[in-house]
Order: sequence, then C-alpha cells, then structure tokens
Amino acid sequence: MAVAQTTRPRQWPKNLLVFAAPLAGHTLGRPYGIWYALIALVAFVLASSSVYLVNDAADAERDSNHPYKKSRPIASGRLPKRHAVIVAVCFVLVALGAGLAIGEPWLTGTLAAYLLISFLYSVGLKHVPVIELGCVASGFVLRVVGGAVATQVPPSGWFLLVCSLGALMVAIAKRYTELTVLGADAAKHRPAMRGYSARTLRVAQRVVSVVMVASYVLWASNEPELRSRVFHLISSVALLAALVRFDRLTAKATSKPVEDLISRDPAMVACEASWLVLFALGL
Repeated sequence: MAVAQTTRPRQWPKNLLVFAAPLAGHTLGRPYGIWYALIALVAFVLASSSVYLVNDAADAERDSNHPYKKSRPIASGRLPKRHAVIVAVCFVLVALGAGLAIGEPWLTGTLAAYLLISFLYSVGLKHVPVIELGCVASGFVLRVVGGAVATQVPPSGWFLLVCSLGALMVAIAKRYTELTVLGADAAKHRPAMRGYSARTLRVAQRVVSVVMVASYVLWASNEPELRSRVFHLISSVALLAALVRFDRLTAKATSKPVEDLISRDPAMVACEASWLVLFALGL
C-alpha cells in the first residue's frame, strides 16, 4: 500500500496524454494502434511512478516538515528509502523495455528523455527557477510525443505548440498555488520559490493562456475543410471558458493539487467536456 500511494495513482490519468496525437489526428496510425498506445500508457505510468519514488526518497527530510507532504509514505517512514529505490529501478527497466519489445526504439528514446529530465530535476534542477518549470512542462509534452511515436501518428507543429503552452501554464499554476498557500515558508520547502513572486507567476500564467488560445485559433482557422474549421473555431470558445475557470480556481489559496482542480471541479469538467465534443465533431 505504501508503494502504491507513493506512485500517485491520482496522477496516472495525466498519462492518457499518450492518446492525444491519435485523437487529434483522427487515426490510430499503425495497425493495432490502440494496443501500441496502451503499451505506451503503461510504460509512462511505470516511468512516472519511478520518478515519484526517487523524488520522494530524495525529499524525505524536507517533506517531513511540509504541512501535507509529511504524510507521504517515505516522509512518514512507512516506506524505507532503499525499498523505494529498488522498486523504482524495476519500473524503469520495464518501462524502457516496452519500446524495444514492440520494435519502437523511438518510444524507448522518449521514455529515456523523460526519465533523464525527471531525475535531473529531482537531484538539482528543481532548485533552479524557470528551468524547473520547463522540466515539469516537458513531462506532459513527452507523454504526447510518446503516444505519437508508439502509434506512428506524426504530430503537427501547431499541435505540439498548443500542448507545450498548456503544459507550461499548468506548471506555472502549480507554483502559484503553492506560493499562495505556503507564503514566506514556500522557499523552505522548494528553494526555487525564491526566484518567483505571486504577481509574476500570475501574469505569466495569464500570458501563456492567451498565447495558447491564440495558437489554437490560428490552427483551427487553417483547417482545410469548412466543417472542421467551423467546429474547431467554436471549440476555441469552450477552451477559453475552461481557461477562465482554471484562472479563477487557481486564484484561490488552496492546497489541492492543480490536477484536482482540472478534473474534479464540475464547471471545469463541463467546459472540458464541451471542448472535447466540439473538437471531436470537427474531426
């Protein structure tokens, strides 16, 4: 149970981003593409779980003084650090082997890049302002790329741009909510917070959101078919509504993970569902 809790099952849904490229491309790519996508999904679940295990082992002492992280299995002593590292190594080997097992070395390469950035983040980059935001955002984008290479669905430049901006926006929001909750103590738990101010993070989140919507509208307006163009332009309104709701949710001082704000707020889920339906109708 301690291992399961450390792997953050509530975070696993973010690995569904491996289906983003097939969804956007309206194709599963290669024959039996759904199975290759599922393999990529499992591989990223294992890879991300290994990162959480190592990260919590490295941060055990700092987390033990955190208001809500102190209850994590490693910080509380329920899961020994050595056991966590052993499980993490096993997860890494299986995840990297998945791409080779299906004859898709690019999936292995994408997973290796994800693991390398994640572990560098854990051992030092998380203390470097701005760079650490890029590391967090890259985790989302590499999941998208992993799904694309596994199914052999080439992602467009617009698609990757919108995904990257969305990932960066979420990363900035995570830091903003953490800073507003912990206040002056934020830097004690995350040294990189010394390089941020609440105002700067708030402005950055909104600027990235605006650029993301603008990029999405430019992509939609360039759709070759009229029906697709109309539905996708309309879907940009639902996307904008979702981002406005997200902005309001993150404006409140809350210790809830940003992922919970995205997936558990009824109004937010309604906006996301509306966007998904309109987007699918345009395919």
